[in-house]
Amino acid sequence: MFSTTADFSSWFADRCRAHEYQVSRVPLDRLDGWRFERPTGNLVHRSGRFFSVEGLDVRGAGREVDAWQQPIIVQPEYGILGILVKRFHGVPHFLLQAKMEPGNVNLVQLSPTVQATKSNYTRVHGGKPVPYLEHFIAPHRGRVLHDALQSEQASWFLGKRNRNMVIETDEDVELLDDFCWLSAEQVGELLGVDNLVNMDTRTVLSGATPFRRTGPAHGDGTFRRALERAWRPDAEPYHDTARLLSWFTDAKCRSSLVRRRLPLARVRGWSHTDGTIAQDEGKHFTVIGVDVRASSREVGSWSQVMLQPRSEGVIAFLARTVGGVMHLLVQARTETGAGDLIELAPTVHCQPGNYPLGGARPRFLDEVLTAPPERIRFESVHSEEGGRFYHAQNRYMLVEAAEDFPAEVPENYAWMTLRQLTEFVRYGNYLNVEARSLLTFLTFADLDAPVPQAV
Repeated sequence: MFSTTADFSSWFADRCRAHEYQVSRVPLDRLDGWRFERPTGNLVHRSGRFFSVEGLDVRGAGREVDAWQQPIIVQPEYGILGILVKRFHGVPHFLLQAKMEPGNVNLVQLSPTVQATKSNYTRVHGGKPVPYLEHFIAPHRGRVLHDALQSEQASWFLGKRNRNMVIETDEDVELLDDFCWLSAEQVGELLGVDNLVNMDTRTVLSGATPFRRTGPAHGDGTFRRALERAWRPDAEPYHDTARLLSWFTDAKCRSSLVRRRLPLARVRGWSHTDGTIAQDEGKHFTVIGVDVRASSREVGSWSQVMLQPRSEGVIAFLARTVGGVMHLLVQARTETGAGDLIELAPTVHCQPGNYPLGGARPRFLDEVLTAPPERIRFESVHSEEGGRFYHAQNRYMLVEAAEDFPAEVPENYAWMTLRQLTEFVRYGNYLNVEARSLLTFLTFADLDAPVPQAV
């Protein structure tokens, strides 16, 4: 446990220095353990496990571009993302890990207690066992606070889900070198630091709202009071939950999305050159290979395929006060790789670099990008899943809508309170991973605090 953020920063710096890390780019056709399968051209691992990169044909997406083809990661197995909670002197603390992932821009970030695919925790790689796994395998040794299968980045994964778990324990827990206990308040402070709290921690914490920040941080000011009211059970929402469920179901029924797996070698608009697979117009992402050395991981070295986005994304909620209660504008978004095709997403969810200024652009993108500083209530840059995506970063934002912003919105959008989003996150196939990250920021971060310095 740490008395101050400075104490944590010193510990974190020590853990980063304690291990040796190296990530090197390698051409895909020279990547150890991986091969282009014949005749499909799919990228597969020699074990037949972990994941593969295949092709996907998309039609009827109902987005700015209605049809396309792309490479996509196929990883049918689910993993475990679990956070252990223990009370010290009555204060709940989260057990987090300083963990290296090859795709992180700074290599080491704060990950959940357990962050492991099934291939990893069943030790297909022949490496060391995953610490603390026993707390998250049935029969559970603690009190289950949250347990749901949740989707991951559905633009880049096909049908990928992980089991998000929060378990509270009363046991004495041995504290290993790369692990630390952090209070909810400390986690909230660290969420404001760019590229520190990783995606897997953020998605799990979206199910830990009973430990949310309360008290003086929600101080004076119309915006703050409206945001705090959004948590109250007696707050009057713009739409009740039954109406929202009906709206969401209707969006699913309207979906015309048709997707079809196809051989990677037949994907149009992408080329295999210079040891990578890239989109011909230089947009979206590139498929690359890396060699990894990491003395702190279950296996000290390995090679793998990764996706590298070509530009930074923007993930933002527009917020508006309705009847004294803060509401967030949520979209029912077509998610190419999602199991149910449609998921609840933030108002804006895109890579602006993929859309020309003169062409079709995602709805409400320009309202977010041109918002004056006084209406930007939260802004921080964070990495996405560093185990599969190389230097993938999104700018997460909460933007207060202008006073004349209409209450009536297009049919694929709806106003929801924080409490309503929390109810939906208890179940799988509702909120996408980007919405869950933003929900975590709004739950734990102090939106009135100045931006912390990097640790």
